[in-house]
Amino acid sequence: MSSHIRITVGTLIFKARLEEKAAPATCAAFLKLLPYHQKIIQARWSGEAAWIPLGDFKFGVDWELPISYPSPGEILLYPGGLSETELLFPYGHCAFASKAGALAGNHFLTVIEGNDQFAQLGRLVLWQGAQDITFEAL
Repeated sequence: MSSHIRITVGTLIFKARLEEKAAPATCAAFLKLLPYHQKIIQARWSGEAAWIPLGDFKFGVDWELPISYPSPGEILLYPGGLSETELLFPYGHCAFASKAGALAGNHFLTVIEGNDQFAQLGRLVLWQGAQDITFEAL
């Protein structure tokens, strides 16, 4: 099992560490999808964060290390329930929420390289709209 993921958004490249000890089932389910290509957009309710809305897609995982106030670069998987399934990529101050209220998601990835690009990520999704995002095992 790879312990690091490359995340590419446009010309921005991030390296993230899988949180395998704290969220083993979430990490394993995500790794099965790699390489994973989606669109990422500005979050509607969570502040300085981008998200990947996944509707009713089921990762088949339960709660592991759920947090509501992730730091920049602490990527969350919300497995569904009160709101739709989603991935949340905080790039600044974030309070994870939806129109249904406060949420908590599984913290399964932590950006360890490229943190200096968080402001650029925010400007990109906020001012230029949906961006292609790719997750690949390293």
